[in-house]
Amino acid sequence: MSRIGKQPIAVPNGVTASTANGVFKVKGPKGELSVPFNQDLTIKHEDGTLLVERPSDAQRHRALHGLTRTLVANAVKGVSDGFTINLELRGVGYRAKLNGKVLELAIGYSHPVIIDPPAGVTFAVPEPTKIDVSGIDKQLVGQVAANVRKVRKPDAYHGKGVRFVGEQIALKAGKAGATGGKGKK
Repeated sequence: MSRIGKQPIAVPNGVTASTANGVFKVKGPKGELSVPFNQDLTIKHEDGTLLVERPSDAQRHRALHGLTRTLVANAVKGVSDGFTINLELRGVGYRAKLNGKVLELAIGYSHPVIIDPPAGVTFAVPEPTKIDVSGIDKQLVGQVAANVRKVRKPDAYHGKGVRFVGEQIALKAGKAGATGGKGKK
C-alpha cells in the first residue's frame, strides 16, 4: 500500500483546484500551475482536501499513486507559499550581486558569470555570499539552483565553491608526503 498516496492534501484558503482531461490545475495567491497526471488515477476534491485514488493494486497504478499525490501537493504548496532554495558561496573574493533580475557571480574565474533566471524564478541576494532562488514550481526552482551550483561546484580539497546551505562537503586529505624533500630513512 502506498502510504504517501493515501494521505489527503489540505487546500488552503484562496486556492482553487480543478481537474480536466488528465491535467490538474491549481490557482492561488502566488500564481497558477498545471500538473499532467495519468488518467487512470482520479483526484477528488471534497471538504477542502484533495485525495488521489487509484483504480487497482496493479504495479503500474501503485507506482503512479504516490508520485501523482506528491506532484499535486507540491503544486498546491507552490501557489500558496512558494519554494525557496538557499545557496552560499565559500571562497576568498567569491561574491554575488543582482543586476535587475540577472544574477552576477564573481567566483574565481577571469570574468563574471551571468545567470538569467527563467520565467517563474527569481533570485535574491541578502548578503554578498548568499543567494536565494525562489518560485512556485518546485522542480524548476530546484533545477535552477542546481545549475547555479554547477557553475562552481565545491572543491573536494578546500571546500570552495557554491553549495546549498547546510550541505556537508567531505574534504579529502592533501598531500601527506610533503616532508620538505627528504626521503625515507
